[in-house]
Amino acid sequence: MTAQPAPAEERHAIAIVADRTPYWLVATILLGIFFLWKILSDETYNTILQALLKGVKVTIFVTLVAFAGAIVVGLILGIARLSKNRIIQEVTSFYVEIVRGVPMLVLLYYIVFVGAPSMVGAVNWMGEQLTAIGLTGLGGAWSAVSVRDFNFATRAILALIVGYSAFVSEIFRAGIQSIDPGQSEAAYSLGMNRVQVMRFIVLPQAVRRVLPPLGNDFIAMLKDSALVSVVGVPDITRLGTTYAASTFRFLETYNVVAFLYLSMTIGLALVVRYTEKRMSSSEEK
Repeated sequence: MTAQPAPAEERHAIAIVADRTPYWLVATILLGIFFLWKILSDETYNTILQALLKGVKVTIFVTLVAFAGAIVVGLILGIARLSKNRIIQEVTSFYVEIVRGVPMLVLLYYIVFVGAPSMVGAVNWMGEQLTAIGLTGLGGAWSAVSVRDFNFATRAILALIVGYSAFVSEIFRAGIQSIDPGQSEAAYSLGMNRVQVMRFIVLPQAVRRVLPPLGNDFIAMLKDSALVSVVGVPDITRLGTTYAASTFRFLETYNVVAFLYLSMTIGLALVVRYTEKRMSSSEEK
């Protein structure tokens, strides 16, 4: 027969579990269960949830597309800021510092109402030049481009890409600089060029190290995606505002809006923390 643990041992085990248990998480889970029960059992809350489900899809789509674009642009900027070419360094540093210094809401307005029309104007001008040199087919197509061809969702995603690429670039730059320079020097001594060293030696290790901060930035973008509601993109916040204004159910509506955002952000935060712990333990081994 297996020996039963003594009462003192049981109390000690319970004390260890209690010390390691994050009470904020327990309270959050209990609060989430309460709101979930309220949403499922209350007809008003259930109706609001059904009205906001389409906004959940839009929020997730905007976040995924914008963050994927920010990663691509941020990686290019991060590598460019480490370039030995002074001009490339200064140009990318100018971009990063300017963008990081502008509030995301202001940047959103600027891209949507100023940047997009300016880009369309530039495309139209290029179309006129192509038509003037005889390329009427391509020139006519470029000249016909209109601001209306770019809806507000596309412009909002572009604004998020521009804004977050500056922050992501700093994450990649720090990750690349954290790699021991001796590894690059050894690769150079073996005849590898700079591109090969970056691709096969530095980036695989740097990407592994920057995954946790990238996860945090993804969560931040998920929350900042609510800003796209100010230009009419039908995300969770926009649909919630519209529903509350038409029914005057402000308390119930924004309870559901907060519940949806918290469910996604806290769930992602737990995944990021778990991944970070697993990576830390694997590196120690």
